[in-house]
Amino acid sequence: MRILYIDIDTQRADHLGCYGYHRNTSPNIDALAASAMQFNNVHASDTPCLPSRSALLTGRFGIHNGVVNHGGTDADPVIDGPGREFWSSLHLTSFPSRLKRAGLKTASISSFAQRHSAFHWYAGFDEAQRVPGSIGLETADEVFDLASHWLKQYGKQDDWFLHVHLWDPHTPYRAPIEFGDPFAGEPLPAWLTEDIRAAHWQQCGPHSAQECSGFAPRKENLIKFPRQPQQIPDMAGVRKMFDGYDTGVLYADVYVGRLLNLLADLDIDSDTAVMLSSDHGETLGELNIYGDHQTADQKTTHIPMLLKWPGANDLNGKQFDAFHYQIDVSATILDLLDVKVPRLWDGVSFAESLKRGEDAGRDNLIVSQGAWTCQRGVRWDDYILIDSMHDGYHLFDDTMLFNLKDDPHETTNLANAEPTIRDEGLAILGSWHAEMMVDAARGRDPLQNVIDEGGPYHVRGKLADYLVRLRETNRHSYADALEEKFSAEIDK
Repeated sequence: MRILYIDIDTQRADHLGCYGYHRNTSPNIDALAASAMQFNNVHASDTPCLPSRSALLTGRFGIHNGVVNHGGTDADPVIDGPGREFWSSLHLTSFPSRLKRAGLKTASISSFAQRHSAFHWYAGFDEAQRVPGSIGLETADEVFDLASHWLKQYGKQDDWFLHVHLWDPHTPYRAPIEFGDPFAGEPLPAWLTEDIRAAHWQQCGPHSAQECSGFAPRKENLIKFPRQPQQIPDMAGVRKMFDGYDTGVLYADVYVGRLLNLLADLDIDSDTAVMLSSDHGETLGELNIYGDHQTADQKTTHIPMLLKWPGANDLNGKQFDAFHYQIDVSATILDLLDVKVPRLWDGVSFAESLKRGEDAGRDNLIVSQGAWTCQRGVRWDDYILIDSMHDGYHLFDDTMLFNLKDDPHETTNLANAEPTIRDEGLAILGSWHAEMMVDAARGRDPLQNVIDEGGPYHVRGKLADYLVRLRETNRHSYADALEEKFSAEIDK
């Protein structure tokens, strides 16, 4: 078996044509979707980047593998301790290690480990490459040069797994200028109106409308990254954000097409499995976050998942709506390869239901965020409930409930208006938490430890200066509210 995993960083599902987007951002991905299994409700269990890929590698939720943050204790996986054998449990049970049990040569083309000092990512890979000096700002053409060389060298051999990591949709938006402006003049997503933008302009939080590069505009980036807006003062700023992100998606799509064409040129396309997915999505104005991935909400945790499996002619080309974690898909691939899914994995295979032609999955999903906020979300039925332990200086309500069928962009919090549904979501979360804490990493809730260590990594130590900025920009009431709510963090 040959498997090509195309991993497009920060790829929001609903900005692909096959997931309903009105702009033509993804002609090659859409063509793949037409001949692949398309899963419409797959979520990353843990976000953003480092927690998500750590979950993918280990098959375990962050509450179990220990990685929920981008810094501090909980940015590193839990170790085996006194019971560690000559080969660690990660060595034996990582996703690529289990693929090796099926006889596959495993390779990764990615700068992820260097970007996040996440060298546990290499556990189980026979080979790892990256664009020299890259830490996530390389472009798809550079990655393709490495991937095409690897495929030309090894592609015709049997039994390999190749992970190819494209970064182009990730902030800062930076598709090559010579790629042009393919979406100039095309309609914007209709939900983000001037009224919504203007309301956001008066509010607070990193990557909010007045500071959508962090906690303040970065003048140096206006020249370095001209596609990346620094503020959203008007609808022209909204357009710049959507066009910048969507152009990155289209640029990645061009090289998805070239990868797939190369499989055909090598005459291995019919017997090569292709999986295309992402580590997380992106909020593009939702919750007043412009171009980042800070929350345990639908747009950040929902990811595309396409899987084209050789010989599965009755399944390829079909869509599936059941709820799955991304690590459930990993477990399913192992199952399809007749490799035992490790007992300690949280990912659960649904291979048998697929073989029966059933669209079966989980009743609900629990998703988390620990690098910008400390949140857990509950995704079930038409709803997502978000419980904020630390709101990352956005002043979110502690509990938010959204009906995604009626309000897909999370504009109206129903937590007070729908107490029965809210309590149902909280009960699901409470039951999950009690079950997971039995063998929680390091014997405690990692999200609570993030708070105890001073808060999510990307906001840690930033509040005092941000209060000054808020007052300088006439947002005194937000500064006062943050100062009162997070007084203990100001001097840390």
